[in-house]
Amino acid sequence: METLLSARLNRLSPSATLAMSQRSSELKAQGIDIINMSVGEPDFNTPEHIKEAAIQAVRDNWSRYSPVPGYPGLRQAIVEKLKRENQVDYTPDQILCSNGAKQSVCNVLMALVDEGDEVIIPAPYWVSYPQMVLLADGKPVVVEAGIEQDFKITPGQLEAAITPKTRALILCSPSNPTGAVYSRKELEGLKEVLMRHERVIVLADEIYEHINYIGEHASMAQFPELKERVVLINGVSKAYAMTGWRIGFIAAPQWIVKGCNKLQGQYTSGPCSVSQKAAETAFSGPQECVEEMRQAFERRRDLIVSLAREIPGLEVNEPQGAFYLFPKCSSYFGKRDGDRLIQTSSDLAMYLLEVGHVATVGGDAFGSPECFRMSYATSDENIVEAMHRIKEALARLK
Repeated sequence: METLLSARLNRLSPSATLAMSQRSSELKAQGIDIINMSVGEPDFNTPEHIKEAAIQAVRDNWSRYSPVPGYPGLRQAIVEKLKRENQVDYTPDQILCSNGAKQSVCNVLMALVDEGDEVIIPAPYWVSYPQMVLLADGKPVVVEAGIEQDFKITPGQLEAAITPKTRALILCSPSNPTGAVYSRKELEGLKEVLMRHERVIVLADEIYEHINYIGEHASMAQFPELKERVVLINGVSKAYAMTGWRIGFIAAPQWIVKGCNKLQGQYTSGPCSVSQKAAETAFSGPQECVEEMRQAFERRRDLIVSLAREIPGLEVNEPQGAFYLFPKCSSYFGKRDGDRLIQTSSDLAMYLLEVGHVATVGGDAFGSPECFRMSYATSDENIVEAMHRIKEALARLK
């Protein structure tokens, strides 16, 4: 009966991050002590004042269908957040809230991309971007940016990738999986290219905005001359440790918001009512919790970078944001531990899981097969132990 699945579905690949997480769970169920560094999820609990807002929303019976784009109070809180923190002006009818920023990205691609349209995706990329483009019948155009350029594309690379079929550019900063952060000057260089190509829309995925170690978050939406072609995508998952609450949003020109609203109205409608009230408090309430978590992530970044640089054969840069390390590991390709031959980064990730008992994700899924991803959204103690295990496991490869 599997032959009856649609061609659309058969074009997609399973999520490598979720697959690795599932395999590590299976080993844990067997009683094996696994340190999971495969999933991009803060290990902090949702701050108390946000949880209290959700509890109060339940008591106040915020339990019915919400408007498709989200409650007016949440959209107004987002407008005020964007003005206060990002110095960009939007109105509530330019905001649409969805079931996580993941749905926000997919909504925009489904609303903009026709069959054969090209979408430029810098690599390394988040695993779902190319799959979402394929789902929209588009063509992913991958532009490679290696560790030697801090995983960031140049204006020249962008210019070379644009064709008459280019419909969009997806730009994630701070980046999953690399932690790379584009400075305002770097974005300005890309903006100058985009100004010459009026049909290209920018999807600015800024979900890691507040997990930033360089003191400034720059956004494509901050360039007035480009703002009408920018879809800003964000949410509460990472900054407020609210991954399971599933609230993301887009801020965009009204014609794009209307299109996404039409689409979302047909397949999910508005996101969870109680989660929306919690997110409203997240955006409008005290922000000290965001900085406390950011400081913890920065400390962990410093720790994992120092430990990774002690491991022979790994090439390590210093991430400027998010909570990922993406070391180059290709020096281990062709090496063995007994009968186990390491030919790819996915082989290496599985070796580290089954031999070192640390769950990571091979870079193949991120468009950079010479690297692998580790999430340091875990305790200092777990980081120290995980890096010890990885160092010992890699030392066995000859």
